[in-house]
Amino acid sequence: MLRAGLALALIASPALAAEREVPARPGALAAAIEAAGTGDVLLLAPGTHEGGVEIDRPLVLRGRAGAVIAGPGTGSVISVLAPDVEIGGLEIRGSGSSHETIDSGIRLGRKAARALVRGNRLLGNLHGVDIHGARNARVAGNVIEGRRDHRVNARGNGVYVWNAPGAVVEGNDIRWGRDGIFVNTSKKNIFRNNRFRDLRFAVHYMYAHSSTVEGNLSIGNDLGYAIMYSKRVKVLGNASVGDAEHGIMLNYANSSKVRGNLVLDGANRCAFIYNAHKNRIEDNRFEGCAIGIHFTAGSERNAISGNAFIANRTQVKYAGTRWMDWSEKGRGNHWSDFAAFDLDGDGIADAPYRPNDAMDHVLWRQPAAKWLLGAPAVQLVRWAQAAFPALLPGGVIDSHPLMRPVEVRVPGWGGGDGG
Repeated sequence: MLRAGLALALIASPALAAEREVPARPGALAAAIEAAGTGDVLLLAPGTHEGGVEIDRPLVLRGRAGAVIAGPGTGSVISVLAPDVEIGGLEIRGSGSSHETIDSGIRLGRKAARALVRGNRLLGNLHGVDIHGARNARVAGNVIEGRRDHRVNARGNGVYVWNAPGAVVEGNDIRWGRDGIFVNTSKKNIFRNNRFRDLRFAVHYMYAHSSTVEGNLSIGNDLGYAIMYSKRVKVLGNASVGDAEHGIMLNYANSSKVRGNLVLDGANRCAFIYNAHKNRIEDNRFEGCAIGIHFTAGSERNAISGNAFIANRTQVKYAGTRWMDWSEKGRGNHWSDFAAFDLDGDGIADAPYRPNDAMDHVLWRQPAAKWLLGAPAVQLVRWAQAAFPALLPGGVIDSHPLMRPVEVRVPGWGGGDGG
């Protein structure tokens, strides 16, 4: 039995794997996969290879310069049904258009554990890569450009992650789809150092827990980072530049950390917090938005400190009758519209900051009242509330405002797969 086990180990050893050249002619790729042994390396010659293939054994599919795999316009171009498969150096296009079957450039099925998709160009497919139940898969350093012949909501996602614990998506350049990364019903995923452009959402979480979104760059999308119905998510060091609606949204997201992010220019709301509880929102920079942070729907027990609110038309929108102190352990936030003073030089303003008054609440409920802002009665109400804070109806107070804003830079992005 020992000798038999050693013989089987030698047969499966990567040292015995073969390297096979695959010519660009009809049927050659499917035949090469059928003839391949475990761990074989299939080198695809320059030219167009027929897609619509299934990989049912561990192997490496690698393209020489100019190698293209083109699907027939139905189904997925490459379906992976075995563990330890690597796909790299290829242009992959020509998937079908069915959302029911999740047609993709590359589809990693439940058995495709530890798959590696690296350094490919996935162009014009419905979905770029579908990680559908594959554990510990890695999608790195790819260019993924989605369909442009459908309206945005009818397009697919750059990377779709479903029930795929341990998936890592990093260093990809994703453009022209619905969502850059859409993750649903998963956990322990890492999405880092990706660039997202011309999408609905850059990163979209639904029922995905204990994961990390770090060092990503979202440019000109409808929404940057949407964390929904999820808990214990870390949103760290990302940037949202010129995204239209929200830079960061927490919607039914709990016990998460939002730290060191930059939202800059263009967003209707830099941050939107909706029915989200026990989160830490700290050391972020929210700059140049219509609303710095919109806080609503009974969100409670959140710690908000160290953030910089710079040149937002409205720094905070919070309609409520309770007082909420946005400072922690003597450290609050920086507010660019606060004419603060610091006589003792400790970096903390000597007076608290209140971003809203009663007239703000009236305007939120009755927008037409903006025509009365210049009226003497309105100015008198605002003066009275500034002079006598006890008249304020409740809302946000920062009892320890910071004199200097936190500096957060746009992360450099040069592609790559993170090593």
